[in-house]
Amino acid sequence: MRLVSRLRNFLHQLARRMFALLPKTRRHKVYRSFVDCNSDPSQRLVLKIAETKEELEACFKLLHDAYVDSGFMTPDPSGMRVTIYHALPTTTTLCAKYDGKVVGTISLIRESAIGFPLQRIFDLSDVRAKEGNIAEVSALAVHPRFRRTGGTILFPLMKFMYEYCTAFFDTRHLVIAVNPRHIEMYESLLFFRRLSTNVVENYDFVNGAPAVGATLDLKQAPEILRKHYANKPARRNLYHYFIEAKLPNIQIPHRRFFTTNDPVLTPSLIDYFFNERTDVFATLSERKKALLHLIYDLPEYQKILPPLPSSGESRQVRQHRRFSVKCPASLNATAANEGTIPVEVNEVSRYGFRARCSRPIPGEIWLTAVVQLGRNDISRLSVQVVQETEHEQTHYYGFRIGEPDLVWRKFVTALYHGHTHSDLDQATRFLQ
Repeated sequence: MRLVSRLRNFLHQLARRMFALLPKTRRHKVYRSFVDCNSDPSQRLVLKIAETKEELEACFKLLHDAYVDSGFMTPDPSGMRVTIYHALPTTTTLCAKYDGKVVGTISLIRESAIGFPLQRIFDLSDVRAKEGNIAEVSALAVHPRFRRTGGTILFPLMKFMYEYCTAFFDTRHLVIAVNPRHIEMYESLLFFRRLSTNVVENYDFVNGAPAVGATLDLKQAPEILRKHYANKPARRNLYHYFIEAKLPNIQIPHRRFFTTNDPVLTPSLIDYFFNERTDVFATLSERKKALLHLIYDLPEYQKILPPLPSSGESRQVRQHRRFSVKCPASLNATAANEGTIPVEVNEVSRYGFRARCSRPIPGEIWLTAVVQLGRNDISRLSVQVVQETEHEQTHYYGFRIGEPDLVWRKFVTALYHGHTHSDLDQATRFLQ
């Protein structure tokens, strides 16, 4: 038996070396030939946002075991892999559950004041120069039971990630940092492009393992997928799978308003994962402690956060609160004979908002803005342009609000006083 095992390992290594000698385009075609995606997966599979203590803990434990097995981290006494990025309201952890048990997870980290894990080692200048928000795909793990089942869990989890980013997370660019031995899967199947040709030999975020950075433009992805997959059989057609198919297994997040985050961490959950079970908060830098206090600035959160630094670090961080949204709106500029101008509001504060538009908007005049804050909530405001930038033929404007109406005031007040969807629902009941 030992001889058979050695022979099998030798043949496996030989096959890998021979495969590596093939031209890159040929290798990528071979990878694509192994695609097996099922548009009608078992009803026993559920894809959702991890939101309960039990779901989050199961995700973190699954991630811990996968990372330890791969050498990406040393075992933690908690049996979980939890990072500061998991504590942010701009991070969403997705999970796949089979027969009620978590068997897959992936986290999406949208840019915040604390940044991304990979920006410490990879230059994102080229990605930032393009229009659209960026999110890092991180913390991917699949239960060992499903790792050799032709993507039974991985592809549905990727499908959920794609739909969530494009429809709910207001994200255009995905970035990843993966081990060099996995990068060709992302390049060949999903057409990620490398951030640089260099391999980072020592990435401290994964225990010093090597890493390759890559990015995917979700706006361009449909056409690229169509070009390479449209004529493939159904089980090999990732264009149909990602762009056209609808998986009933996906549980869409409930939102009253057109916000773009799905925060789930209550004070008790934060205390449990980042103070009681791990030492994540205790080991933060002084600056990150100050940033946490600005992100979670309600009294019930402040008491479970690490103490503020005694230095002036906290005063050096901008304290103006803004909230990410994706609200359709229109501007009426009748006084300038401009008619109605469609815009999209993507950031709001108490007395202003930021919006993007495909055409110029006149300045120095007051306009009437009609903003769809949610399916049943509309605000009508008098606004004026105070800032303008242009990028890739898209205009970005900052607006000040003359006098917020009641709907706007209640909406923004609810955002200031709610850090989870439960908080927001309770804070907005009086809007009925």
